Amino acid sequence: MTNLSSDITLWNEDKMPIIGLGTWNNVSEEGVHAAVDAALKVGYRHIDTAYTYGNEAAIGRALKKWFDQGDVKREDLFIATKLPLQGMQPERVDKYLGRSLAALQLSYVDLYLVQFPCGCPEKGSDLLLPLDESGALIADPTTDHVAVWKAMERQVLAGRARSVGLSHFNARQLLRVAQAAQLRPACLQLELHAYCQQRELAAFCKGLELPVVACAPLSSPEFLQLADDPDSEMTCLPKISPLLDPVVAEIAHKHKKTPAQILLRHSVQRGIAVIPKSVNPARIKENFQIFDFELDEDDVWELDSIDRWNRGRVFDKKFFRGMESHPEFPFNDPY
Repeated sequence: MTNLSSDITLWNEDKMPIIGLGTWNNVSEEGVHAAVDAALKVGYRHIDTAYTYGNEAAIGRALKKWFDQGDVKREDLFIATKLPLQGMQPERVDKYLGRSLAALQLSYVDLYLVQFPCGCPEKGSDLLLPLDESGALIADPTTDHVAVWKAMERQVLAGRARSVGLSHFNARQLLRVAQAAQLRPACLQLELHAYCQQRELAAFCKGLELPVVACAPLSSPEFLQLADDPDSEMTCLPKISPLLDPVVAEIAHKHKKTPAQILLRHSVQRGIAVIPKSVNPARIKENFQIFDFELDEDDVWELDSIDRWNRGRVFDKKFFRGMESHPEFPFNDPY
């Protein structure tokens, strides 16, 4: 079996675990505690959150319990959070990271990401996202990536973040930041799964020696329920899931693994980190058990062939409604 590393080494020599716990769409205190507890118990050491997820304080309380009990040390964990869209002005970066650190009860995060290339105005100190009356995001077209990145770099120099990176940026935007950076971006986080494999952008990142993190490695299966709910604002989302693909099911049967384990293994064999989200302790454990088998060449070929490119994207213009006309909307470019 190929020796698959459980970590990705960042440019500053920090180790980012190749599998972590995603926490998007998990805002209940009970759900967050159950997920963090289950993840840490089975060996996860990478937790991903964001200001806009509304769960940093609950995660902070869960982590503090583990620290106080002596079950894990801070230096053993890799904690990532993100600058929100309304923080996309250089003078706001310090403030929003400060809020995240206070909520997480940490003196630093291991990774601080620019969550999205587009900015929003501040419309209230407690808003997770500024929305108009229709529920669409309110855009601030004055976003300056280089100026924001300089403010992100200052967080590293101040010791409040070990590394800084980007999320959902396209190749053109990545290059602009990379060329202006004094501190290299640590990674790019983006939607990536078997239906949206992002081959061109991943290759571009490899050329920049920029690791990739898949923030939706299972294509957010909960969207299937939301898309079928007539009372949901998500009815416009595509009703597709690689978890239900017959190719994935066949390979899962062959290896006696779950479809989720097959999809996660497919990404990590490409050298891509994954942060699957779940609140189910059994699934959290299963998602972590992907190091005891290997996909062979035929498996990989079959999984590569189900790529739907941008047609398989979930987080698209419909999801980011209100941002389509922003000059930095990332999905207007081919990749």
